[in-house]
Amino acid sequence: QVQLVESGGGLVQAGGSLRLSCAASGRTFSDYCIGWFRQAPGKERERVARISQSGGTTPYADSVKGRFTISRDNAKNTAYLQMNSLKPEDTAVYYCAASPVLSGTYNYWGQGTQVTVSS
Repeated sequence: QVQLVESGGGLVQAGGSLRLSCAASGRTFSDYCIGWFRQAPGKERERVARISQSGGTTPYADSVKGRFTISRDNAKNTAYLQMNSLKPEDTAVYYCAASPVLSGTYNYWGQGTQVTVSS
């Protein structure tokens, strides 16, 4: 199986940027699609973005479209989520997850990283 560790979260003012990283170990990173998800207090988990083994992406969540960008570097076993023009409503715990199939079930999860956007 693959192990995932997120980093890069923190406190940022509205309009600012953060880049989250998802470092993988264990099985071959390039065998897996990576998804970024988030969950705010009292809300359901939301899928933010997904990227295939070769770097293709599926449509972003409407709430982040045009502001967030998912990417990956298979040589570094790391995926990224670049978040620009952050809004207070982006405040959540962000998780990365892995699946062998882009639209399949994401079975491997990291521990999450907190992102807090102040107004």
